[in-house]
Amino acid sequence: MPKNQYARELFQLPPQVRHRDTLPAVRIALSVGIPLLVLLLMGEPKLTIFTAFGAFTALYGRNQPLLPRVIQQTSSGVLMVVCVGVGLFLSAHHVAGWQLVAVTSFFAAVCAYIAMILNLKPSGPLFYIFASAGIASIPYSGMAVRDLSLTAASAGFSLLLGVILGQLWGEGRGVPTIIRPSLKHKNVATQTLTNFITTLVAGLAGNLLGLSHAYWAMVAAAAVLAAPSMSKRILRGVHRMIGTILGVLVTAFFISMHPDAWHIAVLIVIAQFVTEIFVMRNYGLAAIFITPLALFMVHLASPFTSYELLTTRMFETILGAIIGMVGAIVSPSPEHLGKDTVAIPLIRFARDHRRR
Repeated sequence: MPKNQYARELFQLPPQVRHRDTLPAVRIALSVGIPLLVLLLMGEPKLTIFTAFGAFTALYGRNQPLLPRVIQQTSSGVLMVVCVGVGLFLSAHHVAGWQLVAVTSFFAAVCAYIAMILNLKPSGPLFYIFASAGIASIPYSGMAVRDLSLTAASAGFSLLLGVILGQLWGEGRGVPTIIRPSLKHKNVATQTLTNFITTLVAGLAGNLLGLSHAYWAMVAAAAVLAAPSMSKRILRGVHRMIGTILGVLVTAFFISMHPDAWHIAVLIVIAQFVTEIFVMRNYGLAAIFITPLALFMVHLASPFTSYELLTTRMFETILGAIIGMVGAIVSPSPEHLGKDTVAIPLIRFARDHRRR
């Protein structure tokens, strides 16, 4: 990609087409916000992290018609519950340090492999790392059944809400908007191995540097590799770093005001909504809101007043994004791997359609 095009894409914000971002943003923000508010009414802010990971189910099949989206979200919901279960197991057995990085990198790569086979979107191990390592990093409550039930209930609620809103908005049953390619297992395995090695290196680097949340570096690396081409991955890495730095400043401003749990809840819903409005059009702009979203969720589960956690988030994200970009450069590019897995099925589809 030419330098002038990089500069242009770094700052451009394409216009929204036919509420393509607004409707998913409303659905996802409500999926995150309603379970969160219910737990606050029950006086259980520390449990909101479990419903948040369940609500991530709503992120999948974002712009698909109703029926294909339900299928994607059912599969992703199962994977998210399993990830939280793995995180609870690791937390209960006090797995930490490089062992935690190694286990969660491997497990998330396996989940990403399954997701690619099922053609789930968004792709990559980002949310699986976030769920498994995030839960593993908090103290074990001793109530795994309750915690897993909250995650499953939140995932189920996201699915149900999506169906109800889909009917109200007349999204219809439809078929997937993208013809699913018959992915070769070799190519899927190559992408999976790239994800595993890159996130593992990012996590180990964060751990060796003594940073407190090494999985944030892993998440940043995974976010970079989720882009569809090498040039887009480099752009994603730059966006992630710039957006995180600005997002940390936004978070610091609100934390300095000592907000209570209800204020934090409102900020989470707003940040989630705005993230979804921009994430498909300018990732850097979305990252400004992704950062406070993640940190506010941590704050609800374990309130903090020190700015040390904010600087840790910034440094680990920059570290992970750089490692992710290096991984993108040295690994086979996704567009090269996908040449015979996308073009050939499309040619066959056109040939069969012509015969009819």
